Amino acid sequence: MAALTLHRAHKGSEGVGVSVRRLFPVAGKMHHDPFVLWDDFTVPPSAGFPDHPHRGFEAITYVMRGSMKHTDNLGNSSTVLPGGLQRFTAGRGIIHSEMPSAEGVTQGIQLWINLPKALKQIAPDYQQVNADDVPEMAIDGGRARVLVGEGSSLKLRTPVRYLDVQLAAGHVFSETMPVDFRGLLYVLEGAVEVTTSGESLRLSPSESVLYEAGVSPQFTAQSDCRVMVCFGRPHNEPILQRGTFVD
Repeated sequence: MAALTLHRAHKGSEGVGVSVRRLFPVAGKMHHDPFVLWDDFTVPPSAGFPDHPHRGFEAITYVMRGSMKHTDNLGNSSTVLPGGLQRFTAGRGIIHSEMPSAEGVTQGIQLWINLPKALKQIAPDYQQVNADDVPEMAIDGGRARVLVGEGSSLKLRTPVRYLDVQLAAGHVFSETMPVDFRGLLYVLEGAVEVTTSGESLRLSPSESVLYEAGVSPQFTAQSDCRVMVCFGRPHNEPILQRGTFVD
């Protein structure tokens, strides 16, 4: 089997009038342990996610354009602006809503991270991180925002490294991940050539490569690009996905 396989996000809809490009769960690829959902979403002002329940995982909503207001049954009510993110831990159960700004389109990425069996019944929790509090690293030809991982204030129950990378054409990005991490690289803008073990693959927007443990991401920008890089430690436990619940 080839070390590199291209995965295209599937177009669909969620909530009320929300357009998504989904990597998983989709037919043939339900999850990529520890990650159980990846949605590249677009929300017009009249759409959104009214009150609904969750259980058994943690979720990060990263807003790139527009804004998203979160409310939940824990009493939290806050608005995430461009460049900011929020995390909720569903644990044994939470009810929340996510609704966009009144004007314009809201765009971003929603990521669900499974909780291990031992933590499925923990108390639900919520955290918001504003754009000014997201650390940035200067890299050759661009910059990387550290959404989760060393330097970030956002906390998860699973070890994760999650980056928003912007890179100018002709430059190379690479980062060595812990040997037991697996993850993905997802192109938002531009084109990149991904390389590993002597193989290469060209990716365009809404396309991805999924990595197994022991392989770290490396890509060359074929044009100015924006790429999400997300790795984490798998729980290696059975995953039962039932809509908004992950048991």
